[in-house]
Amino acid sequence: MFSKSFLQLATVATSLLSSVQSAPTSLRLGKRGVAFDYSNDKVRGVNLGGWFVLEPWITPSIFSEWADGGSVVDEYTYCQTLGTSEAESRLSSHWKSWITQDDFNQIAQIGLNHVRIPIGYWAVAPLQGDPYVQGQLAVLDQAITWARGAGLKVMLDLHGAPGSQNGFDNSGRYGAIDWQQGDTVSQTITAIKNLAQRYSGDTDVVTTIELLNEPLGSDLNLDEILSYYQSGYKTVQSGSSSFATTIHDAFEDIQTYWNGKFNAASGNQNAILDTHQYQVFSPSQVAMSPSAHVSAACALGPDLAGTDKWTIVGEWTGAQTDCAKWLNGLGKGARYDGTFPGSSYVASCSGKDVGTVQDLSTDDQNNIASFIDAQLDAYEEHTGWIFWTWRTESAPEWHLQNLTAAGLFSVSSRKYPGQCG
Repeated sequence: MFSKSFLQLATVATSLLSSVQSAPTSLRLGKRGVAFDYSNDKVRGVNLGGWFVLEPWITPSIFSEWADGGSVVDEYTYCQTLGTSEAESRLSSHWKSWITQDDFNQIAQIGLNHVRIPIGYWAVAPLQGDPYVQGQLAVLDQAITWARGAGLKVMLDLHGAPGSQNGFDNSGRYGAIDWQQGDTVSQTITAIKNLAQRYSGDTDVVTTIELLNEPLGSDLNLDEILSYYQSGYKTVQSGSSSFATTIHDAFEDIQTYWNGKFNAASGNQNAILDTHQYQVFSPSQVAMSPSAHVSAACALGPDLAGTDKWTIVGEWTGAQTDCAKWLNGLGKGARYDGTFPGSSYVASCSGKDVGTVQDLSTDDQNNIASFIDAQLDAYEEHTGWIFWTWRTESAPEWHLQNLTAAGLFSVSSRKYPGQCG
């Protein structure tokens, strides 16, 4: 026969269990760790570029009516020129078709485990007077469900901040860099807060939130970037302690500048440093030989391994040229063929600017495969990598879906093994 005190204890335990089970998911997950082992497992992922943040070179058809020049160069001017109703109609159709559930399934089937999803502040914290349109979040919610079904983890990446953090079209607005002016930093924190709260119950899938894509450190106050990162970290953690927090390197050296900052020793648990590694955005880089590209990639391995926090190469590519149509901005030329201001001719972009991987020469295909394999080896010397990007309309060197189908990219095997020694 049970004693009265035992029955009372059992009643309390049952009540506590019931309270936990009925609590919101975000509260029940609060004590859990991050749902991916970034210390021991390799991040192998792909970016879903051009989906919720437009880039003319990824989807040139969306910008085709301004191909001969005009006021439209980015998502801001696209929405401004079309007006709210027409922009909503066109972009809603794009959001629902550019990436689908089948894409998530394909990404998992080729052996990847992460997708990085760029999103603009205007989707989660729109500002009065901005021309941007909304509706992306319903599709993003669906994407989280697709990722869960495919067994993929998601990095949510704030790709565009108020005022633009880098002046690139990938920030939503091409031109001036006005982030850190006025209330833009606090407005960015609001966007991060809204993201963290919205997906606080999805930490089984959304493992990390990136505070800001590619802030241009050379044109910004680095101390203020660090301060923003610290505030953003606390904001993400307030959403759920099961989130990791990702910061971009602001184009500063990943060891010399970043070692000793924003790591566990400084109180930032579960921090990921994101570095982007391209070899096409200067005249000297596009003039490099294929073997020089491979050597440069291999040299990055020890640099990555020497960082004091989880470090991923969150953007990289198979490209050895900047030939992709409008890669440098709508209507702008390429360094490789000397049509970009300040560059000189290396070789023709014919066949590299538009088309498919299958349209490339055999030599180009072999060089891309070799370059990709070297980067895969080098970037796995630390936490891993996320390729840019899954799909393009006509940029073959950047199109992972197409590169994989052509046999130039494989997670599980190398056509050119051991290049990094």
